[in-house]
Amino acid sequence: MAHLFLKQAKQYSKTRPSYPHELFDFIASKTHTHDLAWDVGTGNGQAAASLAGIFKNVIATDTSLKQLEFAPKLPNVRYQCTPPVMSMAELERDIAAEASVNLVTIAQALHWFDLPTFYQQVKWVLKVPNGVIAAWCYTVPEVNDNFDSVFLKFYKIDSKPYWDPARRLVDDKYKSIDFPFEPVDGFDHTGPFEFKSERLMSLEEFFTYIRSWSAYQTAREKGVELLRDDVKEELKRAWTEDGIDHKVVKFPVHLRAGKGGNLAKTVGQNSLVNYPLK
Repeated sequence: MAHLFLKQAKQYSKTRPSYPHELFDFIASKTHTHDLAWDVGTGNGQAAASLAGIFKNVIATDTSLKQLEFAPKLPNVRYQCTPPVMSMAELERDIAAEASVNLVTIAQALHWFDLPTFYQQVKWVLKVPNGVIAAWCYTVPEVNDNFDSVFLKFYKIDSKPYWDPARRLVDDKYKSIDFPFEPVDGFDHTGPFEFKSERLMSLEEFFTYIRSWSAYQTAREKGVELLRDDVKEELKRAWTEDGIDHKVVKFPVHLRAGKGGNLAKTVGQNSLVNYPLK
Protein backbone atom coordinates (compact mmCIF):
# COMPACT_ATOMS: atom_id res chain seq x y z
CA MET A 1 0.00 0.00 0.00
CA ALA A 2 2.98 2.33 0.36
CA HIS A 3 2.78 3.56 -3.24
CA LEU A 4 -0.71 4.95 -2.62
CA PHE A 5 0.73 7.71 -0.43
CA LEU A 6 3.77 8.75 -2.43
CA LYS A 7 2.02 11.31 -4.62
CA GLN A 8 0.21 13.02 -1.76
CA ALA A 9 2.89 12.96 0.94
CA LYS A 10 2.81 16.76 1.24
CA GLN A 11 -0.99 16.85 1.57
CA TYR A 12 -0.77 14.07 4.15
CA SER A 13 1.65 16.06 6.30
CA LYS A 14 -0.42 19.24 6.06
CA THR A 15 -3.93 17.97 6.74
CA ARG A 16 -3.82 14.71 8.69
CA PRO A 17 -4.78 15.22 12.33
CA SER A 18 -2.27 15.29 15.12
CA TYR A 19 -3.13 13.10 18.08
CA PRO A 20 -4.46 14.38 21.43
CA HIS A 21 -2.24 14.81 24.47
CA GLU A 22 -4.66 12.63 26.43
CA LEU A 23 -3.81 9.69 24.18
CA PHE A 24 -0.08 9.93 24.89
CA ASP A 25 -0.66 10.62 28.60
CA PHE A 26 -2.67 7.39 28.78
CA ILE A 27 -0.01 5.38 26.94
CA ALA A 28 2.82 6.89 29.01
CA SER A 29 0.98 6.00 32.23
CA LYS A 30 0.96 2.34 31.19
CA THR A 31 4.68 2.10 30.34
CA HIS A 32 6.81 1.68 33.46
CA THR A 33 9.95 3.24 31.96
CA HIS A 34 10.37 5.72 29.13
CA ASP A 35 13.73 4.90 27.60
CA LEU A 36 12.95 3.69 24.07
CA ALA A 37 9.86 3.76 21.83
CA TRP A 38 9.47 2.40 18.31
CA ASP A 39 6.88 4.11 16.10
CA VAL A 40 6.11 1.79 13.18
CA GLY A 41 4.65 3.22 9.98
CA THR A 42 5.44 6.70 11.24
CA GLY A 43 4.48 8.47 7.99
CA ASN A 44 5.54 12.08 8.52
CA GLY A 45 6.19 11.58 12.21
CA GLN A 46 2.95 12.81 13.79
CA ALA A 47 3.11 10.28 16.62
CA ALA A 48 6.92 10.24 16.83
CA ALA A 49 7.03 13.96 17.59
CA SER A 50 4.72 13.52 20.57
CA LEU A 51 6.58 10.45 21.79
CA ALA A 52 9.82 12.45 21.70
CA GLY A 53 8.50 14.60 24.53
CA ILE A 54 8.02 11.53 26.72
CA PHE A 55 10.73 9.02 25.78
CA LYS A 56 14.49 9.47 25.90
CA ASN A 57 14.80 8.00 22.42
CA VAL A 58 12.38 7.22 19.61
CA ILE A 59 12.96 5.06 16.53
CA ALA A 60 10.46 6.01 13.81
CA THR A 61 10.28 3.77 10.74
CA ASP A 62 8.43 3.84 7.46
CA THR A 63 8.72 2.27 4.03
CA SER A 64 8.32 5.66 2.32
CA LEU A 65 11.34 7.94 2.15
CA LYS A 66 9.08 10.59 0.63
CA GLN A 67 6.86 10.62 3.70
CA LEU A 68 9.86 10.80 6.03
CA GLU A 69 11.07 13.94 4.26
CA PHE A 70 8.17 15.81 5.87
CA ALA A 71 8.80 14.48 9.40
CA PRO A 72 9.98 16.94 12.09
CA LYS A 73 13.69 16.69 12.83
CA LEU A 74 14.17 16.17 16.56
CA PRO A 75 17.39 15.34 18.44
CA ASN A 76 16.05 12.20 20.11
CA VAL A 77 14.18 10.77 17.11
CA ARG A 78 15.96 8.51 14.62
CA TYR A 79 14.05 8.09 11.38
CA GLN A 80 14.70 4.92 9.42
CA CYS A 81 13.39 4.00 5.99
CA THR A 82 12.79 0.24 6.05
CA PRO A 83 12.11 -2.21 3.23
CA PRO A 84 8.58 -3.60 2.79
CA VAL A 85 9.81 -6.91 4.20
CA MET A 86 12.38 -7.19 6.95
CA SER A 87 14.08 -10.22 8.47
CA MET A 88 14.66 -10.71 12.17
CA ALA A 89 18.36 -10.11 11.63
CA GLU A 90 17.58 -6.77 9.96
CA LEU A 91 15.18 -5.92 12.77
CA GLU A 92 17.90 -6.43 15.36
CA ARG A 93 20.53 -4.62 13.27
CA ASP A 94 18.49 -1.59 12.18
CA ILE A 95 15.78 -1.16 14.80
CA ALA A 96 16.44 -2.58 18.26
CA ALA A 97 17.84 -5.50 20.20
CA GLU A 98 15.78 -8.23 21.78
CA ALA A 99 13.74 -7.12 24.84
CA SER A 100 14.99 -3.52 24.60
CA VAL A 101 11.90 -1.48 23.68
CA ASN A 102 9.47 -0.04 26.23
CA LEU A 103 6.74 0.86 23.76
CA VAL A 104 5.73 0.03 20.19
CA THR A 105 3.21 2.38 18.58
CA ILE A 106 1.33 2.09 15.31
CA ALA A 107 -0.78 5.09 14.31
CA GLN A 108 -3.39 4.60 11.57
CA ALA A 109 -1.37 1.76 10.02
CA LEU A 110 -1.94 -1.56 11.80
CA HIS A 111 -4.68 -2.62 9.37
CA TRP A 112 -2.11 -2.78 6.54
CA PHE A 113 0.27 -5.14 8.36
CA ASP A 114 0.96 -8.87 8.13
CA LEU A 115 -0.27 -9.18 11.70
CA PRO A 116 0.86 -12.65 12.87
CA THR A 117 4.47 -12.08 11.90
CA PHE A 118 4.50 -8.46 12.98
CA TYR A 119 3.19 -9.39 16.40
CA GLN A 120 5.92 -11.99 16.80
CA GLN A 121 8.51 -9.32 16.12
CA VAL A 122 6.82 -6.87 18.48
CA LYS A 123 6.94 -9.44 21.27
CA TRP A 124 10.59 -10.08 20.47
CA VAL A 125 11.65 -6.41 20.84
CA LEU A 126 9.41 -5.49 23.80
CA LYS A 127 10.84 -5.55 27.31
CA VAL A 128 9.57 -8.26 29.60
CA PRO A 129 7.11 -8.19 31.30
CA ASN A 130 5.90 -4.61 30.97
CA GLY A 131 6.59 -3.63 27.36
CA VAL A 132 3.49 -2.08 25.79
CA ILE A 133 2.05 -2.05 22.28
CA ALA A 134 -0.36 0.76 21.43
CA ALA A 135 -2.14 0.86 18.07
CA TRP A 136 -4.78 3.37 17.12
CA CYS A 137 -6.86 4.53 14.21
CA TYR A 138 -9.16 7.45 13.60
CA THR A 139 -12.49 7.18 11.88
CA VAL A 140 -14.29 9.65 9.61
CA PRO A 141 -14.18 13.27 10.79
CA GLU A 142 -17.11 15.05 12.36
CA VAL A 143 -18.02 18.70 11.71
CA ASN A 144 -21.72 19.27 12.37
CA ASP A 145 -24.95 17.40 11.71
CA ASN A 146 -25.66 19.11 8.38
CA PHE A 147 -22.21 18.71 6.88
CA ASP A 148 -21.70 15.22 8.33
CA SER A 149 -24.81 13.86 6.60
CA VAL A 150 -23.54 15.07 3.21
CA PHE A 151 -19.98 13.94 3.83
CA LEU A 152 -20.97 10.47 5.05
CA LYS A 153 -22.93 9.88 1.85
CA PHE A 154 -19.80 10.81 -0.11
CA TYR A 155 -17.65 8.53 2.07
CA LYS A 156 -19.99 5.52 2.13
CA ILE A 157 -21.11 5.65 -1.50
CA ASP A 158 -18.75 7.63 -3.74
CA SER A 159 -15.43 6.61 -2.20
CA LYS A 160 -16.33 3.10 -0.99
CA PRO A 161 -15.32 1.19 -4.18
CA TYR A 162 -11.79 2.59 -3.95
CA TRP A 163 -10.91 1.73 -0.36
CA ASP A 164 -8.78 -1.32 0.28
CA PRO A 165 -10.73 -4.07 2.13
CA ALA A 166 -8.48 -3.48 5.16
CA ARG A 167 -10.28 -0.17 5.65
CA ARG A 168 -13.21 -2.05 7.22
CA LEU A 169 -11.01 -2.61 10.28
CA VAL A 170 -10.79 1.15 10.71
CA ASP A 171 -14.53 1.61 10.18
CA ASP A 172 -14.98 -1.00 12.91
CA LYS A 173 -12.80 1.13 15.24
CA TYR A 174 -10.25 -1.72 15.50
CA LYS A 175 -12.78 -3.73 17.54
CA SER A 176 -12.39 -6.80 15.31
CA ILE A 177 -8.68 -6.54 14.54
CA ASP A 178 -6.54 -9.40 15.83
CA PHE A 179 -4.76 -8.17 18.98
CA PRO A 180 -3.25 -11.04 21.02
CA PHE A 181 -1.92 -9.13 24.03
CA GLU A 182 -2.63 -8.92 27.74
CA PRO A 183 -4.49 -5.87 29.10
CA VAL A 184 -2.42 -2.97 30.37
CA ASP A 185 -2.32 -2.23 34.08
CA GLY A 186 -5.67 -1.24 35.55
CA PHE A 187 -7.85 -2.80 32.83
CA ASP A 188 -9.37 -6.18 32.04
CA HIS A 189 -9.52 -5.54 28.28
CA THR A 190 -7.33 -4.10 25.50
CA GLY A 191 -9.81 -1.52 24.23
CA PRO A 192 -10.65 0.19 22.06
CA PHE A 193 -10.18 3.20 24.32
CA GLU A 194 -11.80 6.34 22.95
CA PHE A 195 -10.15 9.72 22.40
CA LYS A 196 -10.79 12.66 20.10
CA SER A 197 -8.45 14.81 18.01
CA GLU A 198 -9.48 18.28 16.86
CA ARG A 199 -8.21 20.47 14.04
CA LEU A 200 -9.33 23.90 12.83
CA MET A 201 -9.79 23.63 9.06
CA SER A 202 -11.10 25.57 6.11
CA LEU A 203 -13.13 23.84 3.42
CA GLU A 204 -10.17 23.85 1.07
CA GLU A 205 -8.03 22.22 3.75
CA PHE A 206 -10.76 19.62 4.18
CA PHE A 207 -10.63 18.93 0.44
CA THR A 208 -6.86 18.55 0.71
CA TYR A 209 -7.42 16.04 3.52
CA ILE A 210 -9.69 14.02 1.21
CA ARG A 211 -7.02 14.13 -1.51
CA SER A 212 -4.59 12.51 0.96
CA TRP A 213 -6.77 9.38 1.17
CA SER A 214 -5.46 6.16 -0.34
CA ALA A 215 -8.93 5.77 -1.86
CA TYR A 216 -8.59 9.11 -3.62
CA GLN A 217 -5.28 8.05 -5.17
CA THR A 218 -6.72 4.67 -6.21
CA ALA A 219 -9.67 6.39 -7.87
CA ARG A 220 -7.34 8.76 -9.72
CA GLU A 221 -5.33 5.81 -11.00
CA LYS A 222 -8.58 4.37 -12.36
CA GLY A 223 -9.45 7.66 -14.07
CA VAL A 224 -12.05 8.72 -11.50
CA GLU A 225 -12.07 12.13 -9.81
CA LEU A 226 -13.88 11.75 -6.50
CA LEU A 227 -14.00 15.49 -5.90
CA ARG A 228 -16.01 16.33 -8.98
CA ASP A 229 -17.32 19.88 -9.31
CA ASP A 230 -20.85 18.85 -8.33
CA VAL A 231 -19.57 16.96 -5.28
CA LYS A 232 -17.44 19.91 -4.18
CA GLU A 233 -20.40 22.25 -4.62
CA GLU A 234 -22.66 20.06 -2.48
CA LEU A 235 -20.03 19.85 0.25
CA LYS A 236 -19.46 23.61 -0.01
CA ARG A 237 -23.16 24.39 0.50
CA ALA A 238 -23.26 22.21 3.61
CA TRP A 239 -20.01 23.69 4.94
CA THR A 240 -20.97 27.35 4.47
CA GLU A 241 -24.58 27.10 5.63
CA ASP A 242 -23.73 28.53 9.07
CA GLY A 243 -21.54 31.28 7.62
CA ILE A 244 -18.41 30.13 9.47
CA ASP A 245 -15.41 29.62 7.19
CA HIS A 246 -13.04 27.74 9.52
CA LYS A 247 -14.50 24.91 11.54
CA VAL A 248 -13.30 22.62 14.31
CA VAL A 249 -13.09 19.17 12.73
CA LYS A 250 -13.16 16.29 15.19
CA PHE A 251 -11.48 12.98 14.47
CA PRO A 252 -12.57 10.09 16.77
CA VAL A 253 -9.50 8.09 17.82
CA HIS A 254 -9.73 4.42 18.83
CA LEU A 255 -6.83 2.84 20.73
CA ARG A 256 -5.96 -0.81 21.34
CA ALA A 257 -3.29 -1.21 24.03
CA GLY A 258 -1.71 -4.27 25.59
CA LYS A 259 1.37 -5.84 27.12
CA GLY A 260 3.46 -8.43 25.31
CA GLY A 261 6.15 -10.80 26.52
CA ASN A 262 9.09 -12.21 24.61
CA LEU A 263 8.62 -14.76 21.81
CA ALA A 264 12.23 -15.11 20.75
CA LYS A 265 12.10 -18.91 20.81
CA THR A 266 9.17 -19.01 18.40
CA VAL A 267 10.49 -16.54 15.84
CA GLY A 268 13.10 -17.75 13.39
CA GLN A 269 15.84 -15.51 12.07
CA ASN A 270 14.37 -15.71 8.55
CA SER A 271 10.90 -14.53 9.54
CA LEU A 272 9.62 -11.66 7.44
CA VAL A 273 7.15 -8.90 8.16
CA ASN A 274 5.50 -6.21 6.05
CA TYR A 275 5.76 -2.63 7.35
CA PRO A 276 3.44 -0.79 4.97
CA LEU A 277 2.51 2.83 5.22
CA LYS A 278 -0.69 4.16 6.67
